[in-house]
Amino acid sequence: MPITLNENLPAYRILSDEGVMVMSPGRAAMQDIRPLRIGLLNLMPKKIQTENQFARLIGATPLQIDFQLIRMSDHESRNTAADHMESFYRPFREVEATGEKFDGLVITGAPIEHLPFEDVTYWDELRRVFDWTQTHVHSTFGVCWGGMAMAWHFHGLPKHILDAKAFGCFRHHNLAPAVPYLRGFSDDVLVPVSRWTEVRQQDVDQRPELRTLLASDEVGPCLVEDQGHRALYIFNHLEYDSTTLKDEYDRDFASGKPVNVPLNYYPDDDPSRTPSNRWRSHAHLLYGNWINELYQTTWYDMSKIGS
Repeated sequence: MPITLNENLPAYRILSDEGVMVMSPGRAAMQDIRPLRIGLLNLMPKKIQTENQFARLIGATPLQIDFQLIRMSDHESRNTAADHMESFYRPFREVEATGEKFDGLVITGAPIEHLPFEDVTYWDELRRVFDWTQTHVHSTFGVCWGGMAMAWHFHGLPKHILDAKAFGCFRHHNLAPAVPYLRGFSDDVLVPVSRWTEVRQQDVDQRPELRTLLASDEVGPCLVEDQGHRALYIFNHLEYDSTTLKDEYDRDFASGKPVNVPLNYYPDDDPSRTPSNRWRSHAHLLYGNWINELYQTTWYDMSKIGS
């Protein structure tokens, strides 16, 4: 089954060209099934790039997905055209007011990790989002800063500023191969990392309600399960495209910022060579497993979600 997207959304054409099955809302309405309803709260500045990355993974499942784009109510994007935001995004305030419910919600990262959480301009509304998920979302997936923010809100799990940016592709250990989210995972997983902050394993260990599923000796915890809040937190970026780290490196290098070549990304760590994608299969596995778990455990009657 395909993912349902507005046919005017750039991701509709891009995914169609890639062979991903997509369906217009009109065609989806003719299907005699209940699609899984998954929202993307997009906090990243390059909204279209991020939409494509997550729609590509979520749309690769055999289930029909109703994919909804959500934004913070009063935060204006300076990197995405206003007409795109107006056409395809709904402010959280509107979603909250309707009382509608979701099988799944992805909350992305944001390039504001140097700020204390409470200094983020939309922090109060984001805290409302986190609390709203407990009554209106069956399972939430917090990504990078979004995951750190959720873990701070629900558990007081601190983030720590790094002396140097964790930047590159790092090996991670599969610590819980029997959990449904890691079904089919290798024992050793390569994951793209790009952040100036970290969550430390000793802090996670002090919170028995949290369980680390993937972790690296070099860059710490990656995937953490929070069963009590029906949430997963991933602090790294399996959703990244092949060239996302390259784009970040080229941008910072061109602007004269001090930046290291991303580790274990380019062949022989040579930025003149074309990087290859060595994490794509695990990205599809993780999000496919999450969606399968949604399908297996969510309510058919959506009004019961959160009850």
